Amino acid sequence: MITPPCLPGHAQLRGLRALFMFACAGPALMLSGCGGSGSDTAPSTPVTQAPAVTLVELSVCGLSGFADRALVRINQLRAAGANCGASGTFAATTPVTWNTLLTRAADAHSQDMAAKNYFSHTSQDGRDPGARITATGYVWRTYGENIAAGYSTVDSVMDGWTASPGHCANLMNPAFTELGLACVPGSSTTTYGNYWTMDLAAPR
Repeated sequence: MITPPCLPGHAQLRGLRALFMFACAGPALMLSGCGGSGSDTAPSTPVTQAPAVTLVELSVCGLSGFADRALVRINQLRAAGANCGASGTFAATTPVTWNTLLTRAADAHSQDMAAKNYFSHTSQDGRDPGARITATGYVWRTYGENIAAGYSTVDSVMDGWTASPGHCANLMNPAFTELGLACVPGSSTTTYGNYWTMDLAAPR
């Protein structure tokens, strides 16, 4: 099935919390890039522990175990499969791994949103997530991005994304194999207390 090349999601504002998603397939990947369902087999045992490797973290809003906790949460979800509401039901799929370049892209975008007090997938210089990911040197065939603001922990932002159909579909997309995540604190002059970016992708 051929899918649209890029689909931004709608903003969901919940008090002082906000969510937004974006998914895009590169020209080399023409299915599942914008939220199709997967059919891979679930791992034989659920992911319940953080990986025993050192992961490069950048901005983490002062939270300990940031990358490990993010991987545990997303890979538990992917191992179980999920009903993403209007975006469909996703079968269990393979886990994703942490990627330093995607973390750099996520960190740079969260830093920019916090510094300039905006909330969007489009940077104020006009770049979209694909351009920001490419700028790190990551050569992608497909990517997606979830952003959020105002959440205080990895668990709370993951709960918010999981409960939102478009964000959930990005988390469950079987085409994605790697991710990066960052959380940057805001200031007394910003709309939100912190700014989250998760970039998911698969290399070409």
